[in-house]
Amino acid sequence: MSLENIVILIVFLPLLGSVLPAFFISYLTNRGVHYISLSCMFFSTLLSFYIFFSLYNSHFHFIEKSLYIWGNSGGLTMEVGFLIDKLSSIMMCVVCFVSFMVHIYTMGYMNTDPGYKRFFCYISFFTFAMLMLVSSNNFLQLFFGWEGVGLASYLLIGFWYTKETAIFANLKAFLVNRVGDFGFLLGIVGIYCYCGSLNYFEVFSKLKYLSVQFISFNFFDYTVSMFTVVCICLFIGAMGKSAQVPLHVWLPDSMEGPTPISALIHAATMVTAGIFMTSRLSPIFEYSDTALSFILLTGSVTCFSMGLLGIVENDIKRIIAYSTLSQLGLMVSALGVSAYSAGMFHLITHAFFKALLFLGAGSVIIGMHHVQDITKMGNLRPYMPVTYGTMLVGSLCLIGFPGSSGFFSKDLIIECVNESDIAGSNIAYVLVVCSVFVTSFYSFRLFLLVFHTKERFSRKLRFSIKESPIEITLPLVLLAIPSVLVGAFFIDSILQHDYFQESIFNLTNHPSMVLVKENLYNGAHMFDHSWFSLVCWLSFSGWFFAWVFYVQFPGLSSVLRSNFSSVYSVLKNKYWFDDFNQYVFASGSVMFGNFLWKIGDVLVIDGIIVNGSAKFIGRLAKVFSKLQTGYLYHYVFSMSVGLFLFLFYYTYITVVGTIFD
Repeated sequence: MSLENIVILIVFLPLLGSVLPAFFISYLTNRGVHYISLSCMFFSTLLSFYIFFSLYNSHFHFIEKSLYIWGNSGGLTMEVGFLIDKLSSIMMCVVCFVSFMVHIYTMGYMNTDPGYKRFFCYISFFTFAMLMLVSSNNFLQLFFGWEGVGLASYLLIGFWYTKETAIFANLKAFLVNRVGDFGFLLGIVGIYCYCGSLNYFEVFSKLKYLSVQFISFNFFDYTVSMFTVVCICLFIGAMGKSAQVPLHVWLPDSMEGPTPISALIHAATMVTAGIFMTSRLSPIFEYSDTALSFILLTGSVTCFSMGLLGIVENDIKRIIAYSTLSQLGLMVSALGVSAYSAGMFHLITHAFFKALLFLGAGSVIIGMHHVQDITKMGNLRPYMPVTYGTMLVGSLCLIGFPGSSGFFSKDLIIECVNESDIAGSNIAYVLVVCSVFVTSFYSFRLFLLVFHTKERFSRKLRFSIKESPIEITLPLVLLAIPSVLVGAFFIDSILQHDYFQESIFNLTNHPSMVLVKENLYNGAHMFDHSWFSLVCWLSFSGWFFAWVFYVQFPGLSSVLRSNFSSVYSVLKNKYWFDDFNQYVFASGSVMFGNFLWKIGDVLVIDGIIVNGSAKFIGRLAKVFSKLQTGYLYHYVFSMSVGLFLFLFYYTYITVVGTIFD
């Protein structure tokens, strides 16, 4: 079988696993549905690893193929095509493998849910949409996948559609992402207007000739590069999908969906789309230092500010959600200093350990009979040893413990930010370094309160807590393995061989990755160097203070909370972003809509134009109807008066005209 056909199978097998059960959902049992979906995901995963290792061993450099042209208008070719290189192949592996683990996990987590069949159809479609996004060779198909994952997330966040909070959450995610998608669409339109094409290679080949073009804003007496406008518009799309401040508000609420989809959204699909898109379009972003500074500051602010919220949150899934926001901010910071390889590296490692943490949290929730408040847990270690061990692995990766996959990717990004001379890099470096302590603190706050502190649940619940079934623990173990090893596997390829060099473009005036490679020769040197670095000691400090506050002196956190009540209030209210959006945008939009309705629709259109004109004609007719008396002398009198007025007017005009002539 040719490589092109293998790629087609990888992308469309998940679609088959979604559509086939959907058509025969009334005739298939739960087992039949998950066998179909699992089989499709299994073969898609195997084939994606085959493509990845073929590229890794340099059997070929890339595949770029137009599969089907479905439209051609005004020189715009609309096609379905694929671009498979080292960037997209590794994304396909991550998406397929994590999705396959989530499929297995769902068998145990959702087995009693009445929407079991529907859930499998949704997650398979979610995977298909993400694969279409990462494998596309043109902007139009990229946008199709972009909107596909948005649709799937809407369906899955609101999967329990009888639950009011779930409906609110999926509508919130949908609306916030529409804001980002509008900017993204404007960026794509700008690309087409300047390049005359939506194919990646055709666009990239014209960029150096367009880099000198400027757009002038005369009102502000300011001239800005076309690339800056396009890049910021494209990145606004990434801000929505990858949940960057201020378009981050939908992500914590997405926890209203079932835990398997929380893992899939946060680890391998929707939130990684913005990071992948920016890396794929690096030849565009490299030409605008202004856009890179904007990206860098947005990412670093998100990284630090969202991490702080994890400290005051008590819902186990929401804490992990805030860690996702923080880690996405770290990836975006890497993109802002042109360290696209480092950002993608962290995306890959993060996908495994974040899926592990979410699925581990789901295992805890099942064991606790759907209690999600970590202050009502404690000492679960002897009851759930497999979940304990795997969540410990995920937590160590998240804080960047030396030798773990998270260590290699996080430290690489921080070093790149430190070496960068992009405007704002000094501020960004301080923020991302401080976030290391914050991440370690809230990660082990969660871990210690769940597994190591005293039991804070009832005696009745204690006797029913047990380890989760094999369908849940098996994916945890399988995800723990790459969470530990994938960083060490890739780090030398990133540092020594520049693994993504054929897929990612860097200008020589953005040398952050080059400078880091000169200082960090390989993974072993990076590991040895880490023990004496500020980042490592901040990570250990966060771990230590979490132990002090929640194990050794558990009352200390309450004392600090009361002494710093104003700071606690700011964090607990999530910087009032939700209130601002609710009362300014949501309520403001409703008030503006009511104004347009009452003034524009009711008063002007209905009251004056439609009903008003009818009433005016009716009243006018009523007045004129009184002149229709039926008496002949009335009509003769009216005609005489009219004739007299006409003659008077004619005479007046004639006389006045003669005088002036």
